[in-house]
Amino acid sequence: MDAHSRGRADEIDPADQWVLNPQTGNYELRLDHSAGQSQTPSRPRRSSTATAADTTGTGHGAPAGAGRSTTAGTGAGTATEAPVPGQRRRRVSEQGGGQQPPASRRKRKQGASRKKKVLLWTGGTMAFVLVGGATGAYLLYKKLDDNIHVVDPVGTQSAGFRKGEAFNVLIIGTDKRTGEGNGGYGDKDSPGHADTTILFHVAKDRTNATALSIPRDLMTAIPECQSRQPDGSILTIPGQTQARFNVSLGQDGRDAGCTMRTVKELTGLTVDHFMMVDFNAVKELTTAVGGVKVCVEKPVDDPKSHLKLPAGESVIEGEKALAFVRTRSSFGNKSDLDRIKVQQQFMSSMLRQMKSDETLTSPTKLYDLAEAATDALTVDKGIGSLSKLQDLAKELSGIDMKNIAFATLPVIDNPAEPKPITVVPHPTQAPQLFAAMKADTSLTEVKKKTQDAKNAQKQAQAKLLQGTRAAAVDVRVDVFNGSGIQGAAQSTINWLQNNEGVTRSTNKSNAPEKAAKTTLTYAPNQADQARKLADMMGLPASALKPGRQDAGVREPMTLVLGADFKGAGVPITGPVKAPDVEKVEADKQVCAK
Repeated sequence: MDAHSRGRADEIDPADQWVLNPQTGNYELRLDHSAGQSQTPSRPRRSSTATAADTTGTGHGAPAGAGRSTTAGTGAGTATEAPVPGQRRRRVSEQGGGQQPPASRRKRKQGASRKKKVLLWTGGTMAFVLVGGATGAYLLYKKLDDNIHVVDPVGTQSAGFRKGEAFNVLIIGTDKRTGEGNGGYGDKDSPGHADTTILFHVAKDRTNATALSIPRDLMTAIPECQSRQPDGSILTIPGQTQARFNVSLGQDGRDAGCTMRTVKELTGLTVDHFMMVDFNAVKELTTAVGGVKVCVEKPVDDPKSHLKLPAGESVIEGEKALAFVRTRSSFGNKSDLDRIKVQQQFMSSMLRQMKSDETLTSPTKLYDLAEAATDALTVDKGIGSLSKLQDLAKELSGIDMKNIAFATLPVIDNPAEPKPITVVPHPTQAPQLFAAMKADTSLTEVKKKTQDAKNAQKQAQAKLLQGTRAAAVDVRVDVFNGSGIQGAAQSTINWLQNNEGVTRSTNKSNAPEKAAKTTLTYAPNQADQARKLADMMGLPASALKPGRQDAGVREPMTLVLGADFKGAGVPITGPVKAPDVEKVEADKQVCAK
């Protein structure tokens, strides 16, 4: 009988209870911490005949499948083969008999349940969970380790996690129809495109994380990349100036390394690692955790995905869970963007379920989750082992759920299409969001950090910027790009004219040379214009360069964007202001509309 069936599971720590005897290859019970192992590796395994006292110790601590378990009877016990690790078993009461739990049980060390550090993460139609901290039985460990499928994309780094450095993990859910019962989902001819993609950014101080969903129908540049083929050869795949984001994987032999490069070119954020899964993952993980609570505002009856749900809350798992995250016909305007919102709500709920005491205190559930997750994963070499995934788990273990935010890349309809069916990044909000992620700005604390930034900026510039401000329409400025970022001048012009009303602004293309810092040069009689532009752009006092001679009536100021330029509308100094984008916070239940 497993620990969960015998009594309070939070008193069980399977790693403390069982050890491997290398002489027999079996797991054996360790009863007394003070005395070390009750059955040392050098001692032969005890016989299957046990006294009642012996059996009392074995009743609560054997991880499912660890060697043989001994069942006590009136006299000598009878040895029975334990099930495979993680296999679900019926309780005694369901089997119609069996012994009652023993009256006395060895209690685990106080606080040990908190040592089960859990890596919670999501990939497309799945949520990845790996049990960390319990380093017990070697064979169980090796089984989980062998489950993981590892690939080595060409040109990627395999560095570990460094304190004081942010990192990014790309989670990819493919539309490949692998696994039983998945023939009705995705594209039957797909080689495995990037159907659902999330860039998970972890702040350098590990206090917050942002999960950015990238729409599959986003038109973007896909850079040239090299892909390692099944036979070991390396294929060079030409880039595309404009293509759907989802073909960055699978198409023309592209692997996950190509998707990593595409995301870096799109966002400016270096992708350190990736995790990739298919449709099976969401079915297996939701079943392992015992179901995920979802909420819908109105009843759902979708003939395409066969999803049927009443209005309000439901608990779903397996096939129904996959249908929930795959349906387009049931929510919003039936677009991929609305499906992303539903997936974010689902993944937030799944994270909460995985972090619940009901899951964390059940050794059986924890093992089932670890087995399902490792079996579903394809990862890069840098996190391609159980120990490396445990390192990742430790990096994430301190992040509070309320500081994990799901957001979608801000987009607009593709202006190149008469009847848009694809989207392109929002010209101002997308760069602002990328800059906020680079600066580790938490989307759950945007208002507070924005106000702090404004206050700090006002104090620093108070003396230099005292005086009147010109109206935005009276500000004249020529913009030069010395940042090294392609299109920086034009994106700034677009933002100034469309968002701030500075219609008398001109793109002067590239500066004569690259500039380390952004500068605004102005004449004494343009000071009111300079103050206005400095307010808009968040320019520090050091960026303002007053001249000595007055300018003509129609003469513009000169703005040179430098290497400190983070994006149009993003303050040059102070904490970055994140755009007010729609988001889902991981600690809150939201009903799908």
